[in-house]
Amino acid sequence: MKTVVLGGGLMGVTTAWYLAQDGHQVTVVERHPVAANGTSFANAGLVAPGHSLTWASPRAPKILLISLFRKDQALQLKLSADPRMWAWCWRFLCNCRAETARINTLRKLKLCVYSQQALRALVDETGLKYDALRKGLLYVYRDGAALDRGVANMTILRENGQRMEILDGAGVARVEPAFAASQSKIAGALYCPDDESGDANKFTLALAEACTARFGVNFRFGTTVTGFVATTDRVDSVITDKGSIPADNIVLALGSHSPIVGRQLGLKLPVYPVKGYSATIPIDGMNGAPDIGGVDENNLVAWCRMGDRFRLTGTAEFSGYGTSHRPADFTNMLRAARDLFPQAGDYDRPAHWAGLRPMTPEGTPIFGRGRHRNLWINTGQGHMGWTMACGSARVTADLMAGRAPDIDTAGMIYRQA
Repeated sequence: MKTVVLGGGLMGVTTAWYLAQDGHQVTVVERHPVAANGTSFANAGLVAPGHSLTWASPRAPKILLISLFRKDQALQLKLSADPRMWAWCWRFLCNCRAETARINTLRKLKLCVYSQQALRALVDETGLKYDALRKGLLYVYRDGAALDRGVANMTILRENGQRMEILDGAGVARVEPAFAASQSKIAGALYCPDDESGDANKFTLALAEACTARFGVNFRFGTTVTGFVATTDRVDSVITDKGSIPADNIVLALGSHSPIVGRQLGLKLPVYPVKGYSATIPIDGMNGAPDIGGVDENNLVAWCRMGDRFRLTGTAEFSGYGTSHRPADFTNMLRAARDLFPQAGDYDRPAHWAGLRPMTPEGTPIFGRGRHRNLWINTGQGHMGWTMACGSARVTADLMAGRAPDIDTAGMIYRQA
């Protein structure tokens, strides 16, 4: 089968790997000059089933409303005239009921755990190097009330098999000595020993090389999709700015751009970009960077050590497709990180970046066929793309082969609106 995967980011490359293993002759089309140059370039680096709570919760509407008036919030809603934003926000609000949030969280957790297992199996098979650290993750709270809320919110994950330890400040410093200097500034944390971290960009670049070396996957970089040749029930070829590519199957794995390209084939994908920011700081021999990654839950700032670099990420901004940024956009995350880890690295030399998370209102991804019988979808992983990537790719390969996936995909199969 000649299969064309649209998208050369983390989702597209993992999908190419599993399809090639199944015997597909795979071509990957990517508009950037290299793999993983968009959303996968500088994300948080956390592989975090222990952070599977869905964003659409009973508390979310109030948080979004406050963000309209306060610019220091980690979750920001910047209203625009884009009708797709309004439609997405309405569906998001409809998912903010307690029972719906519980269902969506459990679906996310199941996929995240399955995907982490798939990631580890792939790494064991290939030996890929990507600054991986399998030491768990810490979800840190600055005050007792926040810690109590965190423990209550995470109960659903603990009751469904996710290992977590509740730590006080001294316990956090014992697990991660980098907190010794800032122990008095935190009330405690939830420690998930099975979570991990690593550089998604390095992983994707290395996997792309392995795809070509082992299976002959063809990557067409610097190539933009401009259209399709399609009949009523199938897509015959992909039209690009560098020519036509015939296909027996097509996989749409373009992240936030999936709904834009998908509209040409009659798809109505409820995916909208949520902008995130990251700052990568050189460690430069300093000894204060933590080995265990995690999240400052009060400020919603994630941290992760990647070799000789210290990655910080924060903010979820509903503001359309722009990726521009200013130094001021990173002030809060740098301040929060310096407060916890004053000797982690050279905070005066951050590398700034912003990218777009492809979010669904439910927080779960979208799989299955499109309107054409040979068009397949793998998109909408949102802020959990690194965690969900290998599992999502395996689900996609299984569906395309007519196999039942290893996990229940209820609520994640595309249905035309």
